Amino acid sequence: MDIQLAAAQLLEAERLKQPIPPLTDTYQNMTANDAYTVQLAQIRQKVNAGATVKGLKIGLTSKAMQEMLNVYTPDYGFILDTMIYDGVEDVSADRFLQPKVEFEIAFVFNKELKGPNVTVQDVIDATAYVVPAVEIIDSRIKDWQIKFEDTVADNGSSAGAILGQKRTLLSDIEDIANIPMVVKKNGQFLDESTSAAVLGNPFNAVVWLANEVSVYGITIEPGMFVLSGALSKAVSFEAGDEFEADFGILGKVSVNISRGLVKR
Repeated sequence: MDIQLAAAQLLEAERLKQPIPPLTDTYQNMTANDAYTVQLAQIRQKVNAGATVKGLKIGLTSKAMQEMLNVYTPDYGFILDTMIYDGVEDVSADRFLQPKVEFEIAFVFNKELKGPNVTVQDVIDATAYVVPAVEIIDSRIKDWQIKFEDTVADNGSSAGAILGQKRTLLSDIEDIANIPMVVKKNGQFLDESTSAAVLGNPFNAVVWLANEVSVYGITIEPGMFVLSGALSKAVSFEAGDEFEADFGILGKVSVNISRGLVKR
């Protein structure tokens, strides 16, 4: 397949806000390696244009998300500084095509994680703290008609991240595999889950990521963060919606959509 052409098509779809047909229809022999190569080609272009890699996201770690998108293997993508919303600056929702929100636990690191032999203990040793987080996902593929290779090529369908303000040390968490989460939409109960939904334990997801990215020579650097995966199904939003996710000991994180804006 033509890696550079596929990367250009996705970048153009993002720029014009016009989704394209699935790449797996256009390139029927597309492999996972092809897809990650397309993803990296786009990230390199954005970095060359001035963007900075701030973190990584892990996708498709929960049964709810796998069944929602009919994709059953975890994947990953990059979070750039241009994708992070801190709540100070309003972000226009019209920069997205067909967005949804997910709620997850983010790990922030003060030591590097370099695969291929990363263990759970390595993740514990490298973690500075964890925070509740929102990921805005989006698809540059029309109508979310994605296969695994489509979402991988499309940077794991990632579009943005909002990190909660409360920082919690791992030493203050009794069991990170049993963190409860309750999500409200417009003040009403929407969904609930626990962190066990993320590959049984979010540590497992981060270990998987650190070892997977090493295949492409990528290291999780000090100061970077990782969105470890959604605890429940992604939810579409529209102007006027308000979401809040309560992660118990980890605190809360919220998204308010007003006047077509996405806010913290």
